[in-house]
Amino acid sequence: MVLDPNDREHAAAGERLRSDIIAWLTTVTADGQPQSTPVWFLWEAGTFLIYSRPGKAKLENIAANPKVSIHLRGSEAGDEIATFDGTAELLDAAPPADKVPEYVTKYREEMERFGWTPAKFAELYSEPIRVTPTEARIWE
Repeated sequence: MVLDPNDREHAAAGERLRSDIIAWLTTVTADGQPQSTPVWFLWEAGTFLIYSRPGKAKLENIAANPKVSIHLRGSEAGDEIATFDGTAELLDAAPPADKVPEYVTKYREEMERFGWTPAKFAELYSEPIRVTPTEARIWE
């Protein structure tokens, strides 16, 4: 586990992992260019669960190089930083997003804002990704 729940800064980051709506997933293209993409995510059991639309560059990037970073948005003053390096895996056997109650609960309002039902979101974002962090850099 990369977060220490007894550490104040880590505990604050853990709370943000449960409540923040957007994180930035950084993958690397075939020519070595980092590429960051905003993603919706569910923090569960010390990993990130992300769903992508099929055919997106991040999927190709992960297939070629599974090393990724995930960043939460910091404050305007440049603090409240939470960055995770890890390994991404394209999942074959994960449930669709609409069958993950915690994911639907977290993003129901956002889905409705875009005019999607959970089933429609799961249809559009049908490619699950699991990121397992190997290192965290946290400072408040």
